[in-house]
Amino acid sequence: MKKSILSIALITLISFTSCKNETKTETTEEAVTEVAMEPTYSGTYTLDSANSSVAWVGSKPAGKHTGTITVKDGSFDITDSNVTGGTFTLDMNSINVTDIEGEDKEHLEIHLKGTGDKKEEDHFFNTTKFPTGTFKIKTVTEVEGVQTVTGDLTLKDITKEVSFPAEVTVSETEVALVSSAFKIDRTLWGVNYASKSIFDDLKDKFVDDEIELTVNVKAKK
Repeated sequence: MKKSILSIALITLISFTSCKNETKTETTEEAVTEVAMEPTYSGTYTLDSANSSVAWVGSKPAGKHTGTITVKDGSFDITDSNVTGGTFTLDMNSINVTDIEGEDKEHLEIHLKGTGDKKEEDHFFNTTKFPTGTFKIKTVTEVEGVQTVTGDLTLKDITKEVSFPAEVTVSETEVALVSSAFKIDRTLWGVNYASKSIFDDLKDKFVDDEIELTVNVKAKK
């Protein structure tokens, strides 16, 4: 009798272990299958200029001005759903002031572009001589869920490396890059007008060296 009970217990244990192993194997196979089915995308995605721009904020003691610059062309290089490069062209003649209207808006845009009086052409961006700027992506990294875009920004034929936080998403048909607001020191690119770090005795007639930027760029496959 004891022998029969022992045999039954042994058979039950073997059956339970076998079922457990089968279940574990099936779960593992399912997990592997799910990972293997995760899609990846590669190729060149061309800029959607109608939905791409850079917003800017310039500040001074009396207040601030806001505006936009058009991203006229460019592309992302994608490998296995990761951004591995990209180059974009800024249309500096598209500088737009958004916080004022009328003659004040027109005058400020002319001043920023440097297309008015000869003496003012190089106060800011001198778009007659330097009609475009470029941004070339070097890396997109992610640490603890935060993505950082690093690249070379060229303005007025001067190139400096910049980094900024951004959300970068890649799908089969689109790449989107939306940055958080970040700041650059304009004087590094020779934009020196009314800078306290360049000129003395400006008192409260200065313009902040730092310009705040927000990048919103989309591209299509």
